[in-house]
Amino acid sequence: QVQLVESGGGLVQPGGSLRLSCAASGRISRIYTMGWYRQAPGKQRELVAVITSGGSTNYADSVKGRFTISRDNAKNTVYLQMNSLKPEDTAVYYCNADSLTPATGRYEYWGQGTQVTVSS
Repeated sequence: QVQLVESGGGLVQPGGSLRLSCAASGRISRIYTMGWYRQAPGKQRELVAVITSGGSTNYADSVKGRFTISRDNAKNTVYLQMNSLKPEDTAVYYCNADSLTPATGRYEYWGQGTQVTVSS
């Protein structure tokens, strides 16, 4: 089993910044891609950004140039730096990790989610 613990959400004014963190723990053999997804009320969950173990990244068009994803492989942690936040970025943000463990093999794990609210 892999546990993902997110932190860093909160309330911020438009134009402000937040940094999300997600730490993976458990009997992890390897973590492949890690990423952030979000779900706004009444909408489907959508990809925000992903990063491979080698550092290759991919972003949703709506966040390109404003958000930056990074990871620390030694700490099994992924970050999302969010700048120039807009009200439409308001959502619950979920961490995702494609992981390999001795017990379950390769599986995608999800965090519990952290609320990001952009409002004046």
